[in-house]
Amino acid sequence: MSVKESFWSRNFIFLMISNALLFMAFEMLMPTLPLFVESLGGSPSQIGLVTGVFMCSAILIRPFSGTLIQLLDKKYVLIIGVVICMLATGSYMLSSSLVLLLVFRLVHGFGFGIASTLYATSASDDLPPHRMGEGMGYFGVGETVAISVGPLIGIWMLHASGFNGLFSTGAIILLLSLVMSVLVRRRAPKPMSADTVQGKKKVPFKLFEKRVLLQSCLALLVGVVAGGVMSFVALFAKEQGFTNAAWFFFTVAMASFLVRLVSGRIFDTKGPAYILIPAGIVLIAAIVMVASSRTELQFLVAAVMYGLSFGAIFPALQAWAISVVGEDEREDAVGSFYNFFDLGIGGGSLVLGMVAGLTSYKTMYLFSTLLIAAYLIIFVTYIVLDKKKKKSHNTLNV
Repeated sequence: MSVKESFWSRNFIFLMISNALLFMAFEMLMPTLPLFVESLGGSPSQIGLVTGVFMCSAILIRPFSGTLIQLLDKKYVLIIGVVICMLATGSYMLSSSLVLLLVFRLVHGFGFGIASTLYATSASDDLPPHRMGEGMGYFGVGETVAISVGPLIGIWMLHASGFNGLFSTGAIILLLSLVMSVLVRRRAPKPMSADTVQGKKKVPFKLFEKRVLLQSCLALLVGVVAGGVMSFVALFAKEQGFTNAAWFFFTVAMASFLVRLVSGRIFDTKGPAYILIPAGIVLIAAIVMVASSRTELQFLVAAVMYGLSFGAIFPALQAWAISVVGEDEREDAVGSFYNFFDLGIGGGSLVLGMVAGLTSYKTMYLFSTLLIAAYLIIFVTYIVLDKKKKKSHNTLNV
């Protein structure tokens, strides 16, 4: 491998670490924030609402990412996003009511929407196109490490120092993320093009990048399931009498970490079908096992299966979305992709929370497998139609 092909640049490493810290602070709240909502007198549906508000605000801000980096600079906009996340996380300590918590979650979502989009696109800027899947897979390894450590730190801090200690720790971690973001070097500005008219830039705005519609729709379905599994697994474990739900998150993250080391290369050499179809089947089996777990061993085996499947699906969809657009459209493509995914998580937490409230967590999990079945049907249909289209095109060219 030539040095020219390597993507392990200074910027890539700093972005990976900073992004990991952002997600670590976020993941600390996954098993603990539902408990905080409960302490404020919240119901399962209100737990879903707290997650939904966060995701909705992230969705609202992402279409403006492309506009913001034209007005300012990608690095500066990224720093603004991280600062918002840090201040909002620290402000959770002031939440004396559910309404106040919702306000802080709304603000936090704005910052997270900006930062998560720009981390992904900034990292992809330094990746060779033929190694996009592998590069984004490695970039996501930082996230999986954060996912493994975040819930453990969150639960440990909650037990050791209460909710105030939890939120303070999250803010400190985001301060470290901010420092790493500042250390990222700015890329040289691109030469003036047709977008420059009389010395002024045209500021683009695109609500949605239609070229990533398929990838975004698949991310939406996966997001709904992820929202249900990860938002309610701590309460489900408590209901089942399992002693430490943090090990579920840790196991998921470790399985995701391992699969990302190989899934990216498979994506680059074989294509998305070799990842998305088998991983989707395993994901259905994982959710069924979560719902039917009677022992902690079964619960952890389900976590391994969930981690392997989700850890392969998400970076494959993300790399696929990035690869179908040009470099100048990546903010729009990634923003659209993340918006659909976050809409799935937010809407899934809300809808599946209502399902859990009306029935049970077990029924809610089993219901969510229908969404992954829909994901498989949509993708397989695309594969069949795409092959027919290519065959017809080749016939016409003969």
